[in-house]
Amino acid sequence: MTTAKENYCDDSSFPSVGPLAAPRSGNLLLRGVRPYGEGEDVDVLVRDGVIAEIAAGIDAPEGAEVLEFDSLVLLPGLVDIHVHLREPGREDTETLATGSAAAAKGGFTAVFTMANTAPVTDDPSIAESVWLKGQALNLCDIHPVGSITKGLKGANLTEFGMMADSQAKVRMFSDDGKCVDNPLIMRRAIEYAKGEDVLLAQHCEDPRLTAEAVAHEGPTAARLGLTGWPRVAEESIVARDAIMARDYGGRMHICHASTEGTVELVKWAKEHDIPLTAEVTPHHLILTDSVLETYDGVYRVNPPLREQRDTLALRQALIDGIIDCVATDHAPHGSEEKCCEFEHAKPGMLGLETSMSIIAEQFVLDGTCDWRWLARVMSERPAEIVKLPGHGRPIAVGEPANLTVVDPNKKWTVHGDDLASKSDNTPYEDMEMAVSVAATVLRGKVTALNGEVAG
Repeated sequence: MTTAKENYCDDSSFPSVGPLAAPRSGNLLLRGVRPYGEGEDVDVLVRDGVIAEIAAGIDAPEGAEVLEFDSLVLLPGLVDIHVHLREPGREDTETLATGSAAAAKGGFTAVFTMANTAPVTDDPSIAESVWLKGQALNLCDIHPVGSITKGLKGANLTEFGMMADSQAKVRMFSDDGKCVDNPLIMRRAIEYAKGEDVLLAQHCEDPRLTAEAVAHEGPTAARLGLTGWPRVAEESIVARDAIMARDYGGRMHICHASTEGTVELVKWAKEHDIPLTAEVTPHHLILTDSVLETYDGVYRVNPPLREQRDTLALRQALIDGIIDCVATDHAPHGSEEKCCEFEHAKPGMLGLETSMSIIAEQFVLDGTCDWRWLARVMSERPAEIVKLPGHGRPIAVGEPANLTVVDPNKKWTVHGDDLASKSDNTPYEDMEMAVSVAATVLRGKVTALNGEVAG
């Protein structure tokens, strides 16, 4: 049997779990669950943070923590490789504590927080502080993303090697929020990243085509008098970076794909064995620019909400595996940054607590996909993209107990004030969700239960 140590630390390129976030000692018994929503109810016994037994009618060991469920779905813990937790610098909108609480309530056991903080995460000491505080909070694993360029200025590369070798062992780099639009800088970044075997995640936006743009360039923006953001601003960078990844061999990831053309470009890249992956957000899968009729700043996001043909193309690409995974791009903002003129609103939406519910309702409940597919796009594939050990693993004896229990029949209504996030800028206010997270387990420790953060 694989040991806990081998599972948690099976890749020395990632930091080892510290003593504050070590596997929970003792026993946890999950009664009445169905792994991947399949078959009859079983019980899952977790011992010292590792799945020890899966069978019907397991007797609870003395002193075990027992959670009783009624034929609920058991999935591997969710992994989000694109969030903004704002700390350091904007603790008025989110902190590592409130962000990790939101992650736990949403079913996530690992998240990757972007570098556009203040100061920017372009130095090993900043990355280490984020990693260590996340470990101390111990609600989910918070992995800091390093910036590609110093200060997000697009001019000089950060020290990938130093950050990768730091205590945080940064494995993903991105200037998200800004595009590395200089092709020479991007080429050097790809070559440097290849040598360190780290992932580059690109925010695809040619800034020369999006000056003062706030909405998708199309009939809606024209009618509302909003400056348009063309698809080509995204697609031209996707095409350029795909070709660079082909020629220079580094792993490239496309953040928040939003257009039909991006889907076609990613498909072309994969057909040519280019090491390119892509994510899509829940809001780009279900919302279109038609919601801008209200001029509500909560709907301003970067890249902007597109037209229905883009949404449909993204949905099909996710089903087909052209788009690899779902990532929330969880982006908290203060009310004063959203309750203003649309063109002055800060771009970004909350996503951690609602994403699983949205994906399950839109793709699983209608029979288009199954729970194994959801586990693939929200847990297994994200973990594979960043080569994250211990997460996105099969539900099997000997595997780490990073798990999510889903109630496919429990409805809940979204209210920003009720979310764990410090901000309330959700685009789904008052929307009824058909699926909920019943419990989240991190290394055998219950981090969320029935909509409440444990402890």
